[in-house]
Order: sequence, then C-alpha cells, then structure tokens
Amino acid sequence: MAGRIRQSDVEEVKARTNIADIVGEHVSLKSAGVGSLKGLCPFHDERSPSFHVRPQLGYYHCFGCGESGDVYTFLQRMDHVSFTEAVERLAGRIGLELHYEDGGPASDHGNRARLLAANQAAEQFFVDRLGSPEAEVGRRFLGERGFDAEAAKHFGVGFAPKSWDALTNHLTARGFSTEELAAAGLVSQGDRGVYDRFRGRLIWPIRDVTGQTVGFGARKLLDDDQGPKYLNTPETAVYHKAQVLYGLDLAKRDIAKTHRVVLVEGYTDVMACHLAGVTTAIATSGTSFGVEHIKVLRRVLGDDSSLGEVVFTFDGDAAGQQAAMRAFAEEQRFAAQTFVAVAPDGLDPCDLRLARGDAAVRAIVEAKTPMFEFVIRHTLSRYDLETVEGRVAALRAAAPIVAEIRDPSLRPGYTRELARMLGMELGEVTRAVRSATGRTGTPGERGAPRSAAAPAGAPEASATDAPQRPFSITELPNDPSTRLERDALQAMIQSPEAVGIDLLRQAVDCRFGNASLAVIRDGIASVLASDDPSLRVDRIIDEVPAPFAGIVRQLAVAPVPQRTDDELTAYATGIVGSLIDRELLRQKSELLGRLQRTDRADTAAFTMLQRALVELETERRSLRGD
Repeated sequence: MAGRIRQSDVEEVKARTNIADIVGEHVSLKSAGVGSLKGLCPFHDERSPSFHVRPQLGYYHCFGCGESGDVYTFLQRMDHVSFTEAVERLAGRIGLELHYEDGGPASDHGNRARLLAANQAAEQFFVDRLGSPEAEVGRRFLGERGFDAEAAKHFGVGFAPKSWDALTNHLTARGFSTEELAAAGLVSQGDRGVYDRFRGRLIWPIRDVTGQTVGFGARKLLDDDQGPKYLNTPETAVYHKAQVLYGLDLAKRDIAKTHRVVLVEGYTDVMACHLAGVTTAIATSGTSFGVEHIKVLRRVLGDDSSLGEVVFTFDGDAAGQQAAMRAFAEEQRFAAQTFVAVAPDGLDPCDLRLARGDAAVRAIVEAKTPMFEFVIRHTLSRYDLETVEGRVAALRAAAPIVAEIRDPSLRPGYTRELARMLGMELGEVTRAVRSATGRTGTPGERGAPRSAAAPAGAPEASATDAPQRPFSITELPNDPSTRLERDALQAMIQSPEAVGIDLLRQAVDCRFGNASLAVIRDGIASVLASDDPSLRVDRIIDEVPAPFAGIVRQLAVAPVPQRTDDELTAYATGIVGSLIDRELLRQKSELLGRLQRTDRADTAAFTMLQRALVELETERRSLRGD
C-alpha cells in the first residue's frame, strides 16, 4: 500500500479540476446567476432544482437534502469510492503524477494509468472484432440467449479472435510494451514468447465501480478450445476478483436509489436481468461471493439500516443450494434484510427470460424468500422428520439459525414457524432457541457490521431516535437583520475580491444578532488576521467548528440574482456596505446616548464625543457614496 497522498498534490488536483465538469457528467446544470449553476439533485428525488454548484469556489450544496462538499466529496458519494480513489481518479484525468508520503513506496499511479489504458484499448479491440466474420460463432451464442447487437453494445461484449498475437500486435502498435500487457493480464508468457491470453472467445469487460475497465471474462465457444469454460483476467494491480462485482458500474445508481441489490451467478444472468427491468443485478467475477465483495456492496447500498434488501438468486440444483449456504455464512455482515430467489424448474435468469419472458424474471425477484426461512428449510431437509430422533436432531441444527436472527421482532415469528415445520410444541422449540442464543452469543452479534452498532462508550439510542436532518440556511429567521447578515456573509465568501480587503476587515468587526452566523463571521476574521489573508472556502471551513462547516458550504453556493460581473460587484459591495452601515448606526446610537449622559461642564469629554459623532457620520456618508 502506498502512503498518504502528499497534501500539495491533493490541492493541485482539486485546483486544476473544474467541479462543474465532474458534476455535469451526472447532473444537467443550468446557469443560476453569476458563477452559479443549478440542477436536479442526484442524491434525492425532486421536481424543481435545489442542487447548486459554484465552480469558482469548487463546492456544491443541495438545499433540499443538505448534501454538500467539494469535488472529492461528490465522487465519494456519487461513485462510492474512497477519498484516495477519488484523488487518483481525478489525477488520472488531468495527467498529474501523484506523490505519496508517510513512508509508503513511490506511487504506482503512472503504471496503474497505463494498465487501465491498455484495458480500455483492448476492450475497443474486442468490441470491433465482434462484427467480423470470424465472430459469427459469438454472435450466434448471444442470439441464442436472447441478446441482440444493441444489448451487446450496452454491456460492451466483444470477441477475441482465434489468434496467438492479434491483440498483442494491435496494442504494441499503439505504444504499449509487452511488459505492460503482461502486467494487465492481457497476454501470457510461454516457451515461444508472449501470446494473447484470450483467443476465440466471447469477451465481457469487467469494470470497477467507477466504470473503468480493469479486466475481462471470456467464455469458451469453440470445440477445440482446451481451456476452462470461463477464463478471467488474473490478479493484477488493477483487477482484484475478490473486490470486483460485474455490472456494478451499471447498477450502482439504482442500487443506491432503491436500496436493493440482486446477486446472480453469471454475466449472461446480469444481462438478462437488466434487459428484463431488474437493473440492480450484479454478479461476482471468477470467484465466489465473499467478505470483500460485501464491503464494496455495503458502501453502494448505503447499508446502515434494515431497510435495504439483498436478494441472492441461485440455481435449484445441489450446487445452487451449497452456494446459498455459503452466502448465509456471510449474511449477518449485512444490516439489510437478505432473501433468496430460486426460479421454477431450477432455471437461471438467462434461461428463464428465454423460456418465459421478462415478466418471469421480475416475478422471481418479487417472490423472494427470506434468507432465514430458506436456510431453515434447507437444514430441515437433511433430516427424517417422520421420526422423533430426526425431529430432535433437526431442532438442534435449526435452533442456532433462529437464535442468530438480528431483528428481535422477527425471532418469535421464526420460532413459531420452526415449531410448525417440525410439528413440535412451541415451548420446546422456544427453549431450544434460547439455549442456542446462550451458545452463539447475543443474536446478531456474529459478523455484525460495525456501522450498525453504536461507537464504543456511546449511549444507547432509543427506538424512536431518528437521524438529524442537516441544518439549512433557508431555515434562518426571515427578519431583515438576519437576512442582511446572511447575504453579507454570502457576498464575502463568494466574492471577496469584489468586496475588497478594507470592507472585509470592517465587516468582520460588526456585531451579529444570529449566533450561528456570528461563528462564520469569526471564521472569516480568523483567516483575514493570518499571514495569508486570502479568503477561500476551505480555509474558512478549517477555522470554524465542524458543525458549522455545512453553513459555510451553503453560503458559498447559494445563488445571487445578479447576472453580470458588474452587477455582482455592485451587489457585493452594497450588501457588505449595508452591514457596516448598520454597525456604524449602532455605534452612533451608543455615542448619542453617552453624549446625553455627559455633563456639559465636562467640556473635554463632551467635545470628544461630538468629534467622534462627526467622524462616524462622515464615515457613513463616505460608505454610501454621498
């Protein structure tokens, strides 16, 4: 693992990336005033746009759901990548070599970018060859399974010609070395040198969650092919089969939106599901479903409550039953509810779509069986329930399964269901489940995701507790004084150059009536008092307490009505000037009060106050341009 990315590189990538370009790949943005863009929020459903982007400041905020952040935050939330992955992805877009510190090895980002580029070029090569005469066998294979040319194009399906070096020659002609092709898993090394790894096969590109092609899956088509039915890219610097889920790049948005994922067993099953309308279907690639897959999937699923659904589809044969039991071994790593869907007659989704149409594929997902019920039935099927001995043995095997159900409200129901299946007294089954609970630990404890538990030392949340919605500046009081403070801060944050350093320093000395806005004022004052008084959003955020960072981001992206730069400058100086004018008026009122309370016999004090009033009034007139 490389060390932490050098902070200067993080800032350089951010400075050279236009957040509007990144957001614009996901959201249709329209002008909302000078330097402001708006569109429909990608993080929640809405009819009118409340999602605002400020490219010059590099921030976005949704006034509907409260989501906000910079370009890294957007990629993390939208494409479900880590911070490091977001930085590396943007660095690759602009061609910047990253440097790592904290004792980590030198960056392999350049090598990684080359491997990804080689995979992308190989994908295009395979796609182009699918239309060749030699690929007729591949097109026939797809057609027999209900996939036309449009479906092949949508999923990037291609064809590897039956040649030892067609791909090698194509890619080396494009500037890739054989070492790079070997590192990408596109070629193999034999006694006679380098040769294409995939030959005479139908090819599926395997993409990571960001949509970058990291490897390939190849299906055997020819009788004289002595290789395995499916051949995948070997482990490389960019392809780790334990972490990649086929189709996740296409399904991730619907998974995040519906909080449901459907796990199928193969590439054609994913294709069949998506074409049938089950657009949350994904599959593993060259390995069984495991812990690392779950980590990736939970991040996309937003798996922090029991509201989500994970549906496993398995063939009805013995192998499918075993696969279901392996999935159950990891089931409790999900906070979401888990289900099993088995098609009638043991058909997989691809064959089911061919035999009975798209509606049948959708129907098996909707007719899913809870994972615990499926596992209990599978466990009982191993015993002869016609005998007392068989029923007792079955109870001993099934009771721990019921005991491990996380949701305590479901446990009594499954206890009754188990008693019914066994034909035994409820009390006897209840005692067995309670006894199993003592042996297995607290129900739900095995493998429970850390995010579903409270932090160590934290008080237990009540059942009625609900997540607190982020504060919105639209909830501020609508009185003229608070509006002035809010608008002045907005102008100072968005257009500090237009306001000017002199007005900025006067403004931060003004008293604020709203306590939350006063904290933002103090953050601005702290930046202006530093050796580098340049006012940037990230520097203000660093100064204010964490709970107030969201307010800074909202003020940074809130739209202003002005349409030209000249109008914006006039507005910014005018609104900040009004804030200062209000403060000068307050000071004038205090001086007048002091003047009334001063004894006229104290000539020196009286004269000083009068002079101060004259200077104050002169400053007000100058501020107004009188």
